[in-house]
Formats: sequence, C-alpha cells, structure tokens
Amino acid sequence: MSKTSDFLTQNFGSAVSLSEYRDNQRVVVASARVFELLQTLKEKQGFDLLSDVTAVDYLEFPGAKDRYGVVYVLTNTVTGETLIVKTFVNDPTPKLKSVYSLWKGADWLEREVYDMFGIEFEGHPDLRRILLPQEFVSFPLRKDYPLRGKGERHNFVPLIRAEG
Repeated sequence: MSKTSDFLTQNFGSAVSLSEYRDNQRVVVASARVFELLQTLKEKQGFDLLSDVTAVDYLEFPGAKDRYGVVYVLTNTVTGETLIVKTFVNDPTPKLKSVYSLWKGADWLEREVYDMFGIEFEGHPDLRRILLPQEFVSFPLRKDYPLRGKGERHNFVPLIRAEG
C-alpha cells in the first residue's frame, strides 16, 4: 500500500475501492463523492496534474451495473505518483461536477467526453462540442450509436483541406 492508498482509506473508508494493476493505483468512488475525492487529492496529496479525463461505455458489458465509467488520470509531479480515479454515471442524463475549478486542463478533456459520450459536466465554463459541429445531435462513441452513423453526414457540407 502506498501513502496515497492509506490516506484514501483513512479519509474515505468504504466509499472508495482501491486496487492496483500493472503498477497503476486505481480508485473507484461513487459519483456523488468524486469531486470531493479529486479536490482532496489535489489539495492534500499534491496531485497537481490532471493528465486525462475519458469515458467508457459499458452498454451490454457482462456484469456491468452502470452505463458509463468516467476516468480521471492524476499525477503528482513532485513524487511522480500516478493515480487513476474512476466513477460511474447513468442515462438518461449522465452528469458530473466539472473539475475545471481544480485543474484548468480539464477544459478540453471534459468537452471531448461531452462531445463523444454526452456526459455533461456541471459548472464547466464552456461545455460545447469540440470535435463535431454544434448541430450534431448524437454522441458517436456510445455503443448504441450505429457504426455507419445515423445519416447526419448528409446534413453537413464537406470540408476540403485545400479550401480550408
């Protein structure tokens, strides 16, 4: 057990589930407490770098109880320790509190998760699509999104690199 694992066990008890896989420490926490946990990790454990926020769609995954997993990858740049924090949200309106107030780098990462999975981040200062046009109404990384799309491509004018 690392100091961080001990700290999380002491401060969050049974609210967290700790594991380790290939030298990566992983923490699973309920969505209601994920912001509190992330804030505590930043302020009291020195995890000053949010290097990634991503999501996983567990639709029809064997044994899955929740639809979406949201993953935060944190690093303490002084010690080099990396920690993976995971939480879950569900349809019809998957939402989490934005961590933009903790790490400004969450800006584009949360926008990308919103754009691809439709997971909203409450309190984000500019939560709009980052990769797809604003008029695009679907979320293409959801597992129930058809592989050939929903016919949206016909609604958009193709961009030609030479014209751009």
